[in-house]
Amino acid sequence: MKITYLGHSSLSIETKDKTLLIDPFISGNELAKKIKIDKLQADYILITHAHQDHILDVEVIAKRTGATVISNFEIVTYFESKGIKGHPMNHGGKWTFDFGTVHYTNAVHSSSFPDGSYGGQPGGFVIETSNHRIYIAGDTALTYDMKLIPQIIGELDLAILPIGDNFTMGVNEAIIASKFLGCNKVLGVHFDTFGYIKINHKEAFEKFANAKKELFLLPIGSNIKI
Repeated sequence: MKITYLGHSSLSIETKDKTLLIDPFISGNELAKKIKIDKLQADYILITHAHQDHILDVEVIAKRTGATVISNFEIVTYFESKGIKGHPMNHGGKWTFDFGTVHYTNAVHSSSFPDGSYGGQPGGFVIETSNHRIYIAGDTALTYDMKLIPQIIGELDLAILPIGDNFTMGVNEAIIASKFLGCNKVLGVHFDTFGYIKINHKEAFEKFANAKKELFLLPIGSNIKI
């Protein structure tokens, strides 16, 4: 599994034969200007919630690639009204797709479309393939529910957690989340894009190392493989 960081909370995940995009917010992110959305491939687009900094480029990418949107019922219905294929989910549910199984998990945040309309309840995902299992928390506070994920779904290879604070949990809470999840490898997202969520990278790495956890902060456009 190859995971490429596209800035903010946007990711491209390449499995054996499918490509998933997560929360594509690229064209509106000055830090990600080297990423060309007309070059991105997608078989599926997974959306954690309806805020603009997570859905901005969904429509143009989905219409070009024919990708299927996976999200909550309200978000899927919104994009289906624009002629985009979708698969609706909700908290606690799972569905097996041709790339693996997606589990829809709890998140504590808000969710509304840029026009202010209701975007359903925010969520996260566990993506489970034949070889790997990763957790994408979405925008969320630290929650005790995270303890249930390894108990119900199994051991994680990677946790993708927001660490920018202010709108989501910060570095300290992400370390606790990794302990709840029983996962020693964390890919940080939702940081540095704008002033409220800028972080001290050196301090973040030190705190994770002191907790005997490994933090990845990828330059935009770079990747890790698991």
